[in-house]
Amino acid sequence: MTTSAFLPLAKLPRTPASDLKKLGWRGMMNALRSKGKLVVTNHDEPEAVIIPVAEYDAIMQLVERAEAQTESTLANLRRTFDERLSVLQGRSAATRMQSTIRDRAKLGGKVKAGSGC
Repeated sequence: MTTSAFLPLAKLPRTPASDLKKLGWRGMMNALRSKGKLVVTNHDEPEAVIIPVAEYDAIMQLVERAEAQTESTLANLRRTFDERLSVLQGRSAATRMQSTIRDRAKLGGKVKAGSGC
């Protein structure tokens, strides 16, 4: 299922909650099969969305992939941060830091930015 199959709530077919009482569950499932998705309203305000199980499963798969991608990205950021931070834990870190502080920067009127040791 593609994300283009997900419509905004305002564009989904609507049915009042009273239809559930009038038509019963079987009637609601028939409406669901014919319309694909249903927004159940109460006093014209959305209260629930009924979707087929296959669509729910597809949504959950998208969520799981997004969570896995986020976790992978965070793990890469942590690794990169730890690698860059490890420079400060080396034996020569204190000496280099003192040297940097002691020596005047020779920038020649230019701003120096970026990483490098």
